[in-house]
Amino acid sequence: MTQLFGKLGKGVDISKRRVCVLVLGDIGRSPRMQYHAISLSKHRYYVTCVGFLGTKPHQDLLGEENIRIIPIAEVKGLSVGPRVFKYVTKVILQSLQIFLVLMKMEVQSHLFLQNPPGLPSIAVAYFICQLRGTKFIIDWHNYGYTIMALTHGQHHPIVRLAKWYEHYFGTLATHNLCVTQSMKDDLQKNWGIRATTLYDKPPTMFKETPVEIQHQLFLRLAKIHPEFQASVGENLPGDGESTAFTSCNPKDNTVTLTSGRPALLLSSTSWTEDEDFSILLRALEEYEKCVTGEAHLPSLVCVITGKGPLKDYYRRQIESLHFEHVKICTPWLEAEDYPVLLGSADLGVCLHKSSSGLDLPMKVVDMFGCCLPVCAINFNCLHELVKHEENGLIFQDSQELAVQLKFLFSDFPNAEGRLSWFRQCLRDSEGQRWDENWDKTVLPLLIEP
Repeated sequence: MTQLFGKLGKGVDISKRRVCVLVLGDIGRSPRMQYHAISLSKHRYYVTCVGFLGTKPHQDLLGEENIRIIPIAEVKGLSVGPRVFKYVTKVILQSLQIFLVLMKMEVQSHLFLQNPPGLPSIAVAYFICQLRGTKFIIDWHNYGYTIMALTHGQHHPIVRLAKWYEHYFGTLATHNLCVTQSMKDDLQKNWGIRATTLYDKPPTMFKETPVEIQHQLFLRLAKIHPEFQASVGENLPGDGESTAFTSCNPKDNTVTLTSGRPALLLSSTSWTEDEDFSILLRALEEYEKCVTGEAHLPSLVCVITGKGPLKDYYRRQIESLHFEHVKICTPWLEAEDYPVLLGSADLGVCLHKSSSGLDLPMKVVDMFGCCLPVCAINFNCLHELVKHEENGLIFQDSQELAVQLKFLFSDFPNAEGRLSWFRQCLRDSEGQRWDENWDKTVLPLLIEP
């Protein structure tokens, strides 16, 4: 069959400067694939992004003349009948949609596909690539079958089918990229797939935020989220606009961080089964008790950003809590505001536990780009990113996280304190950015014969 498709592809005039980036998901919530597209455009490739448009993509992508977006709709399948029948019809309809969209496009030299989700897009993309002589590149972010196993269990027939599917079609790609060395080793050992490790690196947009820009963001957020509003009766200079964290002197428009301000704790999530936010909530309960007991600790504003299926579930848990010194809000941020907020925070918390134990949380990469100290929950390959007591702290459970929060905030906001020490370590050890890493790792795959 492969030989047949190869023959059909012969004689097709393939443009060497056209690349398709395919995401069977929300493009705006797929940062790594957006970064691929932007990097390709910078190297004068004409890029077509195909995916859902549920969330606005980053302005850097929208502003590139060489990038166009072809939106596709998420297919729901039939609304009646057995669950298996609904799922099968959804896969068939989604396959037809992807097939038609890709066939209507100009012939591409390369097709980048994010996996997961890879069902049914891997098979359809492979078929099109063989038909049109396009090189097929799968970017492995995780294993889709391990995510399905969180809901259905490892031995469910659908999970077993998904595992076989990823294994079989993964071996047919021209090139494979993956996010960790551990995943590279696993792909080679268990599936015979040779992959290139492309570690996530922060783009230049992730950096420390000047206090003036912090102030403007906090003012906008304060209009929607009272957690960012200045406390009533707080001593503030003149009549300047103030927030819970910053104030502006009307005489000279000087912006400063307010004394006695709360600490800003930040976490981001897709609200899925591989992140247990009850761990953070229990740690915050313990922190609240310590502040109430007159420990020398600051109040906290905990911001949890993101969208996902379990958001309402955890919001109900949050609403049931009655804190005096800890405030929690769950905003959705525009792509341009997210790095600004990261660069304004005092501490990041990561609760991502990989379903496969082989991928790393991009949110921590972004936090490190902003020189933001991180507390991260432990799992198999986390050591490839977080070095305990060097660039962050690693915890096992809510009790250990609570201890770390009290330890890090015990001398807040002292410029010589523990958080400042971790931040300085991150400044001193700043490594590669996305562009350098991509140019070194991915670009050679595109220009090889």
